[in-house]
Amino acid sequence: MRDHFEAVAGAIGELRQGGEDFLANYRAEDSTFIRFNKSAVRQPGQVREIELGLSLIDGRRIAEETLSLSGGVDEDRGRIARAMASLREVVAVSPEDPYLLVSETLANSERTIGEALPEAGDVIDAVTEAGKGRDLVGFYAGGPVFTGFANGRGQRNWDEARSFNADWSFYAGGDKAIKTSHAGFAWNRSAFTGAAADAASRLDILTRPPRTVPPGEYRAYLTPAALNEILGMLSWGGFGLAAHRTRATIFLRMIEGGAQLNERVTLTEATAAGSAPSFQREGFLKPEAVTLIERGAYRDCLVSPRSAAEYGAATNGASGSEYPASLDMAAGELPMADALKALGTGVYVSNLWYLNFSDRSGGRLTGMTRFATFWVENGEIVAPLNVMRFDDTIYRMLGSQLEALTEERALLLDPGTYDGRNLDSVRLPGALLAGLRFTL
Repeated sequence: MRDHFEAVAGAIGELRQGGEDFLANYRAEDSTFIRFNKSAVRQPGQVREIELGLSLIDGRRIAEETLSLSGGVDEDRGRIARAMASLREVVAVSPEDPYLLVSETLANSERTIGEALPEAGDVIDAVTEAGKGRDLVGFYAGGPVFTGFANGRGQRNWDEARSFNADWSFYAGGDKAIKTSHAGFAWNRSAFTGAAADAASRLDILTRPPRTVPPGEYRAYLTPAALNEILGMLSWGGFGLAAHRTRATIFLRMIEGGAQLNERVTLTEATAAGSAPSFQREGFLKPEAVTLIERGAYRDCLVSPRSAAEYGAATNGASGSEYPASLDMAAGELPMADALKALGTGVYVSNLWYLNFSDRSGGRLTGMTRFATFWVENGEIVAPLNVMRFDDTIYRMLGSQLEALTEERALLLDPGTYDGRNLDSVRLPGALLAGLRFTL
């Protein structure tokens, strides 16, 4: 793949005319996909694809096209030549882009993360054994993803990430299931078996008669997966410079009104520790870390090149959406094994979904519990809970009501595969709240 990328970059360079520049964003993957249902393989497959995002630049005019490549240099050279000719026609009639900003500093980089991944048969054996006698439904996706960047100045960036993501549920019937995942950069069958056993240990509880508790405020424990849903909403326009300058961020009260979160909360865009590449589509390198919130106080924004040009700021290599790709939340001091005991009596939330803003400028979110949400009494899970809706502010959930964060953190890789396997990741603890407001 590296040789093919270099050949592609070279071919684009040879096709330039006059003072043209180009940006080439290369992405390839060689992935194994296995879909399971009722603890048996239902759809195995292998996906090998190569995609090139090509931008042709003439002065401040730019045109872009995305094309699929075959991996054969001669055939791909022809595809690139046709794309360059088409882009040249578009550039000729395009207006100047006032916010076009591309890297003019030659900054090469290369990184490989991850180890050799298992054969498909090994994964199938592990999953079918874990699901024996149960209804296990989900999928496994694993393999290398290759990302490259090249421009007309000779810059070359290369990233190879080998990872896997096993995302599945033990289905108990009706609307009840235990959802879990096991992801990382090195397959460990015993770790997968342990994750499956932990999920299975709560499966029998789902067969008990479910309870309904009245609306109100309850002590709550959010697993890392549940907390991830909340932070995903905060990331949606929350950390970007454009959202801050247009006053669209959910953190508006923090940047204008002096509000703060709990001092336990430190959030970092930790590129060096994540699975996403350390460079972006305009050729800017990302710093190893950008501290977004430090001990409850807002610190820095994610700044894309376009926002940098529009607002007169320095870019820190953020994507155009200014969405974090490697979000990291600092650990706390509560052992995860003691979470139920610390909760005492209240709600154990495994997963959330259907989240939305109920008052964006006020920092308020709403959403539903999903899958295995339990009622806990005196540190013991006693019954599953019927679906509940929460509605609360981040200044309570991650502020005044945050009692503790766990000392262990979970690495969660984005399971999305719509446009290829997503490389975004988060590393999060669990969160113990003194009160979470449920409205129904």
